[in-house]
Amino acid sequence: MEPLISTTLQAMALLFSGDAELWSIIRVSFSTTLQAIVIALPVAFLVGFALAELRFPGRWALITLFNALLSFPTVVVGLLLYLLLSRSGPLGDWQLLFTERAMVIGQVLLAFPVLVAMSLACFKAADKRIWETARTLGASPLRAFFTLMYELRFGLAAAGTAAYGRIIAEVGCSMMVGGNILHYTRNIPTAIALETNKGEFAQGIALGMVLLVMALGLNITLTLLHRRSEVGL
Repeated sequence: MEPLISTTLQAMALLFSGDAELWSIIRVSFSTTLQAIVIALPVAFLVGFALAELRFPGRWALITLFNALLSFPTVVVGLLLYLLLSRSGPLGDWQLLFTERAMVIGQVLLAFPVLVAMSLACFKAADKRIWETARTLGASPLRAFFTLMYELRFGLAAAGTAAYGRIIAEVGCSMMVGGNILHYTRNIPTAIALETNKGEFAQGIALGMVLLVMALGLNITLTLLHRRSEVGL
């Protein structure tokens, strides 16, 4: 018990001391994941809406594909992306391998199926009268879409939270395409894996605390917003 307490105290000291290496890792992690969510979210919501409202050949095949991709191993996504971005790959001339941009691309690919599948469920469960009323009142298709999104904001926010949780905690893809380079592509999950293998637990626990606080903060915020809306009703 004493070693655990001692290591935890060391981890807290690292966090509050402003350790440059630790905060560089945190910056890389939050920078790449936020970029990935911002890129994936609007396109995924449009795709989810289209799959819910439109009828076209291959629709069910696409829905099945996105649902299957929910459980696709992150390390396999990383491997496929590595083969595409390596010097001998078709996209090797872009020189993206072992960069933050490669990590962002991988995280977009991981977040996209989660956002599509969960937003699709939200749009399918929505009251059809919301869209119809907005269009009847003269709203453009885009404005009617934003009106529908506002009514479904808590479900869509939950989709965003789930997708963000998937990419900020994944190791396989980031390790494959980022290379775990200190001050450049080393993020929280890859750093935790590295420090644990080295037997250096203080930094791993400190980074784990950051993830825990982030997860709790997101979920508490969603819960408070939901409760506030219920009170308003």
